[in-house]
Amino acid sequence: MSPSAVLTAFLTIVLREIRRFTRIWPQTLLPPAVTMCLYFVIFGNLIGSRIGPMEGFDYMSFIVPGLIMMAVITNSYSNVVSSFFSMKFQRSIEELLVSPTPNWAILAGYVAGGMARGLGVGVIVTLLSLAFTRLQIHNLPMIVLTVFLTSALFSLGGFINAMLATKFDDISIVPTFILTPLTYLGGVFYSIQMLPDFWRSVSMVNPILYMVNAFRYGILGVSDVNPYVALGMILVFITVLAVVSLRMLQRGKGIRS
Repeated sequence: MSPSAVLTAFLTIVLREIRRFTRIWPQTLLPPAVTMCLYFVIFGNLIGSRIGPMEGFDYMSFIVPGLIMMAVITNSYSNVVSSFFSMKFQRSIEELLVSPTPNWAILAGYVAGGMARGLGVGVIVTLLSLAFTRLQIHNLPMIVLTVFLTSALFSLGGFINAMLATKFDDISIVPTFILTPLTYLGGVFYSIQMLPDFWRSVSMVNPILYMVNAFRYGILGVSDVNPYVALGMILVFITVLAVVSLRMLQRGKGIRS
């Protein structure tokens, strides 16, 4: 395919993904906004007033970066896994695979679509958070890099999950038993400095901890880990998952029988 044809194919996939989640916005954009508002009210206002300051900031300000990142992670992941698996289930993905569209363009299109939803929800949650607290910007490049890279990473994770899934129940296993626990234990609601030494060491194995803290550093200027090391780790994870995704797509894993 010519470069212009590849670009057209890529943009077609991206626009299809964007139209898909915007068409059913009451199911894709509204629920995370409502959920985050509940977090702000319950954890920020009610519980936060009893906890007091954390890392030199009021509790609401401390948890907002983590909640924004949590929304970006879950929506980037869920958009790709549900969309790609639906095409597998309907067997319409075969039409795309037999086309001359390169595998990398197919992967990039779905990842970009997942990022569009994740970043869109992130913007919505950020705007809602302004009704509860006042955000500041400590390091804008860090904020932008962290949120874009994290969204891309979990879009790739959703793609792999969709490739391996054989039934609709399979696409909920990873979010329920892996993604959600790692997110809640990733320093969203607390600083790992509060933990005993053993559990602090265990927390350092959690990759989401690095993403949340890098984003928190960009907004508040505080972090439990080195934010630049965190960015490096995210890039490594993206590289590994991208290679795995392309290999699986090339071999038709879970698609060709």
